[in-house]
Amino acid sequence: MTYKKRFLILVSVIAVLALIYAISVISNSFIINNRSSSHVWLEPKSAQRVTRIVINEERQGTELVKRNDQWFVLNDNVEFPARRIRIEDFLSVLTTRSTWPVRSNSASNHARFGINEENANRIVVYGEYSVLLDLLIGNEDVYRNESYFRKSGFNEVRAGDSSIRAYLTSPVTSWYNLRLIPESEGGNFDISNVERLIVSNSAQTQTFSRRNRTWEISGINVENPSINSIENYIRSIVNLEGDDFANSVSRDDPLLTNRISLELGTGRIINIRLTEADETGRVFAHVSGKDYVYSIPAWSAGRIFRDASSFETQ
Repeated sequence: MTYKKRFLILVSVIAVLALIYAISVISNSFIINNRSSSHVWLEPKSAQRVTRIVINEERQGTELVKRNDQWFVLNDNVEFPARRIRIEDFLSVLTTRSTWPVRSNSASNHARFGINEENANRIVVYGEYSVLLDLLIGNEDVYRNESYFRKSGFNEVRAGDSSIRAYLTSPVTSWYNLRLIPESEGGNFDISNVERLIVSNSAQTQTFSRRNRTWEISGINVENPSINSIENYIRSIVNLEGDDFANSVSRDDPLLTNRISLELGTGRIINIRLTEADETGRVFAHVSGKDYVYSIPAWSAGRIFRDASSFETQ
């Protein structure tokens, strides 16, 4: 083997080793960066311990409290039922490990990121005895894809998913569970439990009574009842939803003259009293055992009282 060939082989070996080393350095750097970027704000197991969430308290934001495994929105010292699914989605953002790269470790940059105590949005998550998370949310980046976050009391600033901002600015009504039967949220109320539905207004009383797999109707004349139409109607009553809680009508208001009564196989009876529609078609409703009154918009209120043709087989 000539000197020239030996030299070329040696150079090739050195080049291959250099390439392997470079790839190793890049890979290790990528792995290290990924590890430092991977972050979760609240450990998933801690989510089970959450009893209270306060969003932007100093800006008259939203306060959510959990009692007996039920979530409520605290508004003017009154507890209103909260949308469990929305709260679970909100907590999921905080408890899901994802990419949150570090953008700064210096307190001098907090104001630039909008992450200082005076200007930032704030989420405080409480357990029964302690604060589980005190999170500050600052500005969005120039592309509005990421926002800046840091834990109160720490200098480290991370960037990540801006979707959480929707929870910071949404009205309090977006947290309300405005179903007249709150447990129907998420399809958790099975209409097979309904044994009888009574709907009455100033004109008539309609009664739908379960008889094995069929329904008997009284109060209106239905020649050929459609089981699907009846059950879809009962389902619409079970899922009846307002757009806000009302403060202009009290639970004892004499205007609550119309009535819906749901009798369940468990023996439970849910009584709902409603007003006549106002000039806009809106009605107000009170559910037995509750302290608040629901406001039901015209498009939904117009489906409560049906004529006989709605239940005929087509």
